Amino acid sequence: MPLFGDGLDAAVQKEFTRPAPKSAGAQMRYLVKQLKGTKAVAQMLRVSQRTVERYVKDQIKKPRPDLAARLEREVRARWQPQIRAKARERAATTGGIVIDTRARLGYTSPIGSTDQDRIRHLTVALPPRHAARLFDAKEAGATDQELKELAAEALKEVYFQDNGRRAGQLEEVRFTDIEHLEFEL
Repeated sequence: MPLFGDGLDAAVQKEFTRPAPKSAGAQMRYLVKQLKGTKAVAQMLRVSQRTVERYVKDQIKKPRPDLAARLEREVRARWQPQIRAKARERAATTGGIVIDTRARLGYTSPIGSTDQDRIRHLTVALPPRHAARLFDAKEAGATDQELKELAAEALKEVYFQDNGRRAGQLEEVRFTDIEHLEFEL
């Protein structure tokens, strides 16, 4: 389950100014308009072109659960691209991003320190440069593991090292057993 990628998408979707289409017909009409034809939508959703045409004309109203999930995901991925871009830009330049997580966090440090992993609930405001790195990596197709490593690096710098004011010898932060993860712009 792509926890980090979905979390970043959910944070951006909170910025939408209008709700996405809800009914299968409206969602299908939106995708047909975006992709400029029923054939492209049919290939993307792995259904026949005739099925897409039936949804567009409201001859079919209730999709199968797997098709409904694909339809919802594709509409959300394309909904309000300008609002999405502005939200990412604002987070990457001025606003930053807030990460709220409950996970097992620990770190690698020199001998003699208490680097025991433990469950922590953190709500940390990450500066814009970290938001930019997360969004850029997601746009470049980074895996959830890579996004997790970027988030761990950001938490190391902001939370554990307090932007260079303490714990300068930390080598690595371990971010595992995630129970809760949410991003806010």
